[in-house]
Amino acid sequence: MHTVTARPISGLLGAAVVAAWAPLTAALSLPAATAAPCSDVEVVFARGTTEPPGVGGVGQAFIDSLRSQVGRRTVGVYPVNYPATDNFRSSIPAGANDASAHVQSMAANCPNTRMVLGGYSQGAAVIDVITAQMPPDMASHVAAVAVFGNPSASGTFARALSAGALPAIGPLYAPKTIDMCMPGDPICTGGVGMGPHGQYVQSGMTNQAATFAASRL
Repeated sequence: MHTVTARPISGLLGAAVVAAWAPLTAALSLPAATAAPCSDVEVVFARGTTEPPGVGGVGQAFIDSLRSQVGRRTVGVYPVNYPATDNFRSSIPAGANDASAHVQSMAANCPNTRMVLGGYSQGAAVIDVITAQMPPDMASHVAAVAVFGNPSASGTFARALSAGALPAIGPLYAPKTIDMCMPGDPICTGGVGMGPHGQYVQSGMTNQAATFAASRL
């Protein structure tokens, strides 16, 4: 797994995540049928805590950059449909169920589509969960994974809240994952201020992650 840090530049999008963590017990949903045409690439992105429905600011910047780097290939986008609230014990499993169902549906109905999984903050935890819990054959349909501000047990918030075990990228996906963590981001490091957690767009990390994902398609 590629872990990247960058020099802080400016602030945007402070969306705090991480609370006491309990292992997920919710069963992942079965694939749902889809009538949408198959794109060359499908980005499945989970937004951060309290961001409005959609892919969020980090997700949109990542997708825009990826589109600019894949030539004439078509890029579909699936915003993970989940609450993204600070009730993490219910919100994260809901996101994992939805994301997993979509990935499995795409693999069944559009087997030639290359998928890119991504998430910011709480959304990164959603992606962690599905990569650890989906059937192993799903990994061959996923070209790359990009997570930003991924909740970590070494992060200040997790330690302060005694979160215990946090999800992590599954071993089948780790070699194709880029894990973007701003220096001082308390969600993924030992930082103390939320400013760095909102700097993934301005720092250029969304562009770096898109370049990584494009290179694997």
